[in-house]
Amino acid sequence: MSLNTTPRGERAHIALFGCRNAGKSSLINALTGQQVSIVSEVKGTTTDPVYKAMELLPLGPVTIIDTPGLDDTGKLGSLRIERTQAVINRADVALLVVDARNAFGQFEEQLVAQVKERGIPLLIAINKTDLAQPTAETLALAAELANNEPYLVSTATSEGIEALKLALAECMPEANEQLRIVGDLIAPCDLVVLVTPIDKAAPKGRLILPQQQTIRDILEAGAIAVVTKDSELRATLAKLGTKPKLIITDSQVFAKVSAETPADIPLTSFSILFARYKGDLESLVRGALSIERLVDGSRVLISEGCTHHRQSDDIGTVKIPRWINQHTGKKIIFEHTCGMQYPQDLATFDLIVHCGGCMLNQREMLYRIEQAHQAGIPIVNYGVLIAYLQGILPRCLSPIPGARLYLNTQIKDN
Repeated sequence: MSLNTTPRGERAHIALFGCRNAGKSSLINALTGQQVSIVSEVKGTTTDPVYKAMELLPLGPVTIIDTPGLDDTGKLGSLRIERTQAVINRADVALLVVDARNAFGQFEEQLVAQVKERGIPLLIAINKTDLAQPTAETLALAAELANNEPYLVSTATSEGIEALKLALAECMPEANEQLRIVGDLIAPCDLVVLVTPIDKAAPKGRLILPQQQTIRDILEAGAIAVVTKDSELRATLAKLGTKPKLIITDSQVFAKVSAETPADIPLTSFSILFARYKGDLESLVRGALSIERLVDGSRVLISEGCTHHRQSDDIGTVKIPRWINQHTGKKIIFEHTCGMQYPQDLATFDLIVHCGGCMLNQREMLYRIEQAHQAGIPIVNYGVLIAYLQGILPRCLSPIPGARLYLNTQIKDN
């Protein structure tokens, strides 16, 4: 994929942290070669995380994130720091920026501790070396904190910028080449049918991101992708002349597609594939079974990783609550979050229902699942839950090796 076509959730995320006026925004501009972030001597110029897509050779497409200062003050400052903290959860590499004229303080040390706790690779850049040289004590502490030598840079003279770029690329965790959306489940020349409803909620002139990415993965596997609407599925299957290796559908039309798909043709959904690709499919399957434990007054969090215009029959705010109520017959309390909002305290919920996470990188999706585990709260995603509610989860897990066996084991244990 090129720089412009690689989705944010598929790019490596490099996050810059540091106190106000450490030179984070200037360093972003130097790394990207563009005026991405506003630069000012006024403290607190960066008020929200700023995301910039760039090509970082030899790594390829990445997202660089500029963040507000770790030492921001006041009520608004606290909110900005919260947003900065949230960025840690999606960072594949953390770059701590320190002003060469200043010593390390509690803010930097706290940030390093959080980064190390999450196992995130860390680099330290000591900036503004054109104005001063760091002390021997600062250099030693930086090396101790990062477990490697700090990088001395100046955004004014470009000193050290190229070396820092190379270091960022070298410390990036290697991508798991075995991790595929569907490519490992099919063979060259296999026929795969994708069912993509086109309704008032569908984006004008384009397919939604999971559908685009799945099509790309099918083509990269050398297989054949046939795309049709749910209303034309029956006619499509009749005209193919050969049995598809797999049918992948949007979860919202699971019941209709399942009824029209012959039993000998494997069936799954985009969301279930993404549960395996970006999350932890076994945990999400386990979460689906927990719906049977909901009672009157149970609290369910429905969380989406993106923001979009809500339609009258929106999947997250309307359809899923309706289906859960119909299945359980209970009076459930629903709460909703979207985008980068995700509650720190999950203990008040009885179940978390998450979207497929196509706009989140894998690190953040796994972080959200882990937060649920630590709170002792079951979590499931849209596709797994809908298949369970429709009574077709065993069938929809069958194309994925070991998944149906795991489901049967969980059913026995429950």
